[in-house]
Amino acid sequence: MAEQDPVILTWVQQAKQGDQDAFAELLYLFQDPVYNLCYRMLSDPAEAEDATQETFLRVFVNLHRYDIARSIKTWILSIASNHCIDRLRKRRMQLVSLDDEPTAAALALSSSDPLPEQAAMQGELSAFVQGLLEHLDAGYRLAVIYRYWYHYSYAEIAAAMGTTESAIKSRLHRARKKLAGLLQDAEESDRLADPSGKGN
Repeated sequence: MAEQDPVILTWVQQAKQGDQDAFAELLYLFQDPVYNLCYRMLSDPAEAEDATQETFLRVFVNLHRYDIARSIKTWILSIASNHCIDRLRKRRMQLVSLDDEPTAAALALSSSDPLPEQAAMQGELSAFVQGLLEHLDAGYRLAVIYRYWYHYSYAEIAAAMGTTESAIKSRLHRARKKLAGLLQDAEESDRLADPSGKGN
């Protein structure tokens, strides 16, 4: 595992001792990744904000249990993902599974400032991808988010999700396969809606 930033480790140690300013630094550093994960899992901005707040409350309460040998980011995201899965279970949403490396390009949307036309296209693509994620079982969805949004290795995903690398590879394979089917269905729907194939 890569070495952790000594500044972040200092904040962690100080936060463990009750330093609220140090904890605030951790919150500012990780609130965007946590919110993004919650939004991708829950598909609702307001609920994602609520889940983000709950995540950091749990981080604060459980910080004394954090093992500095483990990535603090992975630990915090694990708390967020477990909370989101609990929310999904309570919501009793029935979801399905995602498949194929070509989807990585679609999932890893550009973070650079786009032109207005590009921004509109990226917004549509982001909404489309989010719609696909909603068809996934929570465990599959989380594996995909870790892999394609956070670029975690199989080993890191396995550690975050408390399972094996082979299980993660299998989960991602099934997820990509499901996504391929969803994309094919979407293309067929477009063709039926526009038989000329000319689009708008």
